[in-house]
Amino acid sequence: MILDGKTALVTGGSRGIGRQVCLRLAAMGAMTGINYVSNSSAAEQTLAEIEQSGGRGFLAPFDVSDSAAVQDAVKKITAAYESIDILVNNAGITRDGLMARMKDEDWDQVLDTNLKSAFICSKAAMKGMMKKRWGRIINMTSVIGFLGNAGQVNYAAAKAGMVGLTKSMARELASRNVTVNCIAPGYIITDMTSELPGDIQEAIKAQIPLGTLGKPEDVAAAAAFLASPESGYVTGQTLHVNGGMYMGN
Repeated sequence: MILDGKTALVTGGSRGIGRQVCLRLAAMGAMTGINYVSNSSAAEQTLAEIEQSGGRGFLAPFDVSDSAAVQDAVKKITAAYESIDILVNNAGITRDGLMARMKDEDWDQVLDTNLKSAFICSKAAMKGMMKKRWGRIINMTSVIGFLGNAGQVNYAAAKAGMVGLTKSMARELASRNVTVNCIAPGYIITDMTSELPGDIQEAIKAQIPLGTLGKPEDVAAAAAFLASPESGYVTGQTLHVNGGMYMGN
């Protein structure tokens, strides 16, 4: 229970990778906030799983790309639980399409949800962390931000931008003992990947040295390390969880 007494907030925490991160942080003792926008039943199920396992959590419904909504939510969470000690910027969407035919709104929606939201949420939460002189901000990027992918210029740009945001935030917050790091998942078994046709899944596996898709639990394990006291000397870094698909730095 090394996170006992800490409060965590996971954006997009109702399902997939976000759900597993919530479950893992709660199992480590953190009071864990499950952010979602519209899927209340999935969020409630995540909270139920946390409580059934003996953990503690709460629901945090708000739009991560809405600055006013984020600030209001952070104020309410801070009033109830003193501070947000761990922030996981995990919320993300896709609006795929070749660039030549991509609509402006598809670009804007992905950049707002996948990148701007991390700026908004971090800005709101970091004040409490700086005051306490302890904090963990974990930003979810993607292997696509490093490799690129046809049909995903918006997603790749947002995820690559997350890395630059993380490095700059890490430099600004280091003097206050607040670390900022990225996790870059590869292809993980989620609702999104399970919808891919079998031949495409096999083609993806062929690109992965370990020969299989990852599990949300693999990403949650990385988040657990970066949220823990043991990672206190790690900041501005990207932890790749991709089965060897990308081995750059």
